[in-house]
This record gives sequence, C-alpha cells and structure tokens, in this order.
Amino acid sequence: MTEPHKLRMGMVGGGPGAFIGPVHRMAAELDGKIELVAGAFSQSPERSREAGMRFHLDPARAYADYRQMIEAESKRPDGVDFMAIVAPNHMHLPVALAALESGIPVMSDKPATANYDEALKLQAAVAKSGLLYGLTHTYAGYAMVRDARALCAAGKLGTIRKVAVEYMQGWLSGPLESTGQKQAVWRTDPARSGAGGAIGDIGTHAFHLMEYIRECFFKVYPLILSPSMDLGGSCRDGASVWRRSSQEGAWGVCGWSGDAGAAGSPFRCELRLGEEDPASGAFDGKPQRRAATAPQQPRGHASCARAGAAEAGHRSARAGRGHARERPAGQ
Repeated sequence: MTEPHKLRMGMVGGGPGAFIGPVHRMAAELDGKIELVAGAFSQSPERSREAGMRFHLDPARAYADYRQMIEAESKRPDGVDFMAIVAPNHMHLPVALAALESGIPVMSDKPATANYDEALKLQAAVAKSGLLYGLTHTYAGYAMVRDARALCAAGKLGTIRKVAVEYMQGWLSGPLESTGQKQAVWRTDPARSGAGGAIGDIGTHAFHLMEYIRECFFKVYPLILSPSMDLGGSCRDGASVWRRSSQEGAWGVCGWSGDAGAAGSPFRCELRLGEEDPASGAFDGKPQRRAATAPQQPRGHASCARAGAAEAGHRSARAGRGHARERPAGQ
C-alpha cells in the first residue's frame, strides 16, 4: 500500500527577521506529515530567495511575491496542498482570497481580516470555493487549555458565573520601531496592523480562549477602550472589553495590552473561572499550568506532564509525565 505523501505547504511571509513564521513552520513539520515546499517569504524578491535557500527549497519555488507563487503552484502537478499565511495583518485577506480563487486551501494567522465587512467578504469566498480555511488560534493546542475545556464540559467546575482572561505584552512599550525592528515597524503602522490595533493583533487570543474553554459564544459590550498613546510620533493602544454570555448568563472580562500600559510586564496569558457555587472554588490557569482552589482546601496544581490533568491535556503534550523537567531537583 502506497503511503500518502506529506502535505505540501506554501508560505506567505516568515522570511528573515520574522517572528511567527518560523514558529508555524517548525510546528507544521513537528509530526513529519507536512513539508514546506514553496514560499513568498518577503516583499523583497532577494530576501525571499535568501529564505528559500535557508529552508533548502528548490530555488524555482522561492517566489518574488504571493501572486506569482499562487499562479505557478496552482498549475504544478506537485503544487502546494495548502497555503500558510504568516505575513503582517493587512496581507491576510488578499492572500487568502487569491489562494481560494485558485483552488488552494488556506491556513491563516489571526486576525482573519481587518474589519467586519472584510470578514463577510472572506466568508463568502470560502463558501464559494468549498475549500478548507483555518485560523491559527494556537492556544487551543496547549495541554492546560484543553484540560480547562474538558473540566468545564464535564461540569467539574460547577456553573460558571464569571470568566476573566488577561493577555499582556510589554515588549512594545517604547519606540522600538525607531531601531528598525521588523515586528515593531509594522505593528505600529495602522495601515498594516489594522485599525483594531491590539484588539485584532493580540486581543483575539483572549476572546478565543474565553469562548473555546466555555464552549459558548459571548456578546460583546465595550466597557473601556484605551486611547492611543503617542510615543515620539508612534502610536500604542490597548483595550479592555466586557462580554456577556448569550446562552448561560455568565459574565466575562477580557483585558489585553501591547502598549505602554504593559511596560515592565513579561509576556503573560492567564484565564480564571469563577463558579456560582462557592463550594466549588475557582480555577485559574496559564497555557502551561493550571490551579484549582476550593474554600479551606490546599491549592491544587496540574501541568501537562503531571497526574491531575485531564486526558484531553495529555493527548496534546508530547513530553509525557516523568520528563526530566518535571522531576524534583536532585532526582
């Protein structure tokens, strides 16, 4: 019996100086079922070719731009099976539309689009194409996130009355873009990062975690939207948004910041659940670790490599229980 070929991945973005592109590339190849075979890795044809050489690609498949790649790959008998979009936010929609129109499924980094009207346009294009479209809300793959979802689904946390998510990044609290740092340059440019700023760029993680773990949709009520801050000619923004469940009456609050308001804060992503029944205590967790607390009881912890986590968490972790990093010091 002939083994099916590896899925052939094309990539837009992710060239020299990129951040998330290399992360997605390594993750895609982790299980040996996906292979990067083509890409338009930069707006500069020279830098795209440089990236292709670094990734050991056929030089003919390191393209000058995404249009050239889609046209060529859609005609090859061994063309890409799907397109990964890891370029700055403003490129997500045009690349996705071009790929879908040419018969190529899409896996896009978030946000899918810059605004609601564009989202409707994308929705129509996906429906017309009949192809798969994926959005990389990657926190859903973390063991403790799946563990929290399983606990909620099993009713082990009781009736949830409040959900709180915080997503903080302080790396962009100063005028880093003035140094030419690639990530800072496009993220402080509304034309490329999108009018939503931190909401679309990192707030989407907080929104998604809330709905994924609770398995329900929330209606959004803006409560606080912080104004943009001018730091020597560049803008920073952050936001806090209340949300209420339209299904079960649970309240939620999302807070995020990628601006000067998070200065001094390391990257941090946390979620907390509060229950209606005081006897059931509370749950708080990070993607790698979670804790459950009940009144007058010791605080219990779990991580992906320890007993106490749900099976859903263990299935998504490759380093099993007993891995050296989880052993007590000296053992």
